[in-house]
Amino acid sequence: MASQQPEQSEQPGQPPAAAVLTPPTVPVEQEETTTETTATTTTAPAPAPDTETAAGSPAPAAPVSEEATATDAETAGILPAEHWVQAARDAGDEGDADSALGDDTASSTASLTSTILQYRKIHGRTFHGEVGDAQYWGSNDEPQNEAWDINDFADEYPECEVIGTDISPIQPSWVPPNLKFEIDDCTRDWTFEPETFDYVHIRFLVGSIPDWPALFKQAYRALKPGGYLESFEVSPAILSDDDTVPETSALGQWGKFFEEGGRKMGRTFMVLDEHLQQRSMEEAGFEHITEWNNKAPIGSWPKDPAMREIGEWAQLTLLSDIEGYVLFMANVMSTWSREEIQIYAAQLRREIRSGKLHGYYRQRAVWGQKPPGAGA
Repeated sequence: MASQQPEQSEQPGQPPAAAVLTPPTVPVEQEETTTETTATTTTAPAPAPDTETAAGSPAPAAPVSEEATATDAETAGILPAEHWVQAARDAGDEGDADSALGDDTASSTASLTSTILQYRKIHGRTFHGEVGDAQYWGSNDEPQNEAWDINDFADEYPECEVIGTDISPIQPSWVPPNLKFEIDDCTRDWTFEPETFDYVHIRFLVGSIPDWPALFKQAYRALKPGGYLESFEVSPAILSDDDTVPETSALGQWGKFFEEGGRKMGRTFMVLDEHLQQRSMEEAGFEHITEWNNKAPIGSWPKDPAMREIGEWAQLTLLSDIEGYVLFMANVMSTWSREEIQIYAAQLRREIRSGKLHGYYRQRAVWGQKPPGAGA
């Protein structure tokens, strides 16, 4: 996405600086629609969060009974685990459900004593430790990292100083000389000095942010006048234009599962539906806001060769670690056991590999400019 950014003037003798927050997703170049608006600080403000600010702490959650959890899931349209067990039986290969996943094991952290490395473990998989108020739902162990191993921003822009931030110390040891990583929680006060960066890229934070306007205001402060903020997010809902993804399919249930989990955490997955990127940029003070929308296929079903390749990459990313995507949210919702997740994951694999379900998910990139004459 960096190639889409307008060029801007640089101060003599200083390389441009960029901050890249969050792990990358599969890049997609197929553009569907583009619109541009000029924003002000008072146009279409995003709603304030109910329980938390970027620097605050979440309100304590009231205990939720198993009956209440089941009722919430049913209300959200989430099918019970028994549905996937029966689907496996109907497919006649319930015994393949476990083998389809492989024997994944969590990375060992027994010899590490640093607090930052004391990961949470859920059903044998690791997730980030207690870092500020961070609540990121993706696993941080080897299977998930392999799924995210597409990170070449610093390589493509060797003249740029790049800082990447994450809440887990999982960065590779071999990196370009113009790249460094910092462990940080982007939902708290940023430690960067005002007017540090020419470009800030925020990616794949859906389901992790309690206050989107506050996040973008932090980016606004950290940007130099005339600098750009870009936000890339996706919708978890898997849709189809030809009705081949029924609501009762594993693909059709994927989005509902995350949307309900995000509601329980107070960190929405409905970023695209609620237009939070553009609205939050407007509230933060960015101008020349531009929006890019795309439908990214999952699987090799598209007839167009370019889109088929994109779908195959998406399939590879998803199938490499379905458990890593689902486990944290299943724990939040107190719904499925690991064995039940395995049954669901096996059904999801069958559907994707069959090529009969023409699913896609929506992507949106929104970028805006800090006014050239603005201060911090």
